[in-house]
Amino acid sequence: MLALDGSMGEGGGQILRTALALSLVLQRPFEITRLRAARRRPGLRRQHLACVLAAGEIGAARMEGARLGSQALSFAPSAVRHGPFRFDIGTAGSTTLVLQTVLPALLYADGPSEVTVTGGTHNPLAPPFEFLDRAYLPLLRRMGAAVQAELVHPGYVPRGGGEVRLRVEPKGRLIPLTLDARGEPRLRRATATVAGLPRHIAERELAVVASRLGWPPECLSVREQVPKLGPGNVLTLELGFDQVTEVFTGFGQRGVPAEAVAEGAVSEAREYLDADVAVGPHLADQLLLPLALGRGGGFTTVRPTPHTHSNWAVIRLFTGLSLEQAPMAAGAWRLRVQP
Repeated sequence: MLALDGSMGEGGGQILRTALALSLVLQRPFEITRLRAARRRPGLRRQHLACVLAAGEIGAARMEGARLGSQALSFAPSAVRHGPFRFDIGTAGSTTLVLQTVLPALLYADGPSEVTVTGGTHNPLAPPFEFLDRAYLPLLRRMGAAVQAELVHPGYVPRGGGEVRLRVEPKGRLIPLTLDARGEPRLRRATATVAGLPRHIAERELAVVASRLGWPPECLSVREQVPKLGPGNVLTLELGFDQVTEVFTGFGQRGVPAEAVAEGAVSEAREYLDADVAVGPHLADQLLLPLALGRGGGFTTVRPTPHTHSNWAVIRLFTGLSLEQAPMAAGAWRLRVQP
């Protein structure tokens, strides 16, 4: 049984999610201690427990320590099951992170699956639905995956209540993907969504986008929603190129001006554009696991984050693969997965 230290690197939940995903695909049991040791509230929170329980059900796993607050877990899968699954986080915890935990295994299952997760679809501590749908999944499809996502209805912090559905048709092993350049620009789109909040919040956010990025009115839109459980606000910046689409997001929070929400998203987008790389830091982190399953490929990105390093440390322990990291000009880096 592989032994993991949950405090390594940045010591967060990604270590657990990556371990669960690879344990299912490779049918390799593991035990992990000091779960989320670097966090203010260590151990399994609702969102992390939802990932464990979902992986356990899909993998018919034997588990010890799968309870709230636990700082140690053993996980031993015995199969990868397909079919309809439904998981409820019970809070505004991220639905997309639960889906990303179980998706790799379902790509190798014996039949199609449909997974529905309820919770938060737009959580400031996780990739929002638009990132999953427009940035991440299109690249998986280029690697040979047959997967589609549907936002049934949104759920915002702190109430949650959103629902996302994922449909997966196994097609065999993923193939390597190389993204050295993003290609010519094809799309610029900013969408400011308000659910149960005044429209002027969205308009103020878009005014910042227009001023700081120079985007014309036809690239800007307001989306007003009727909230299911509670109010929410999210600004989504979508940058489409020949080879990749990147998504940057700002989340409205109580006491934070709309202009500050927009400035955060715009700053991330500008850093990405100025670096002239294929993928941003969040997409770089998410792509490492599918590239490892494809046993090759790579991309250019900004300087790898501690989150990226921690994620790869777990992948290396499970797979024995190497990650070549080479600095380039102007803060850009090239990452390559090596057998």
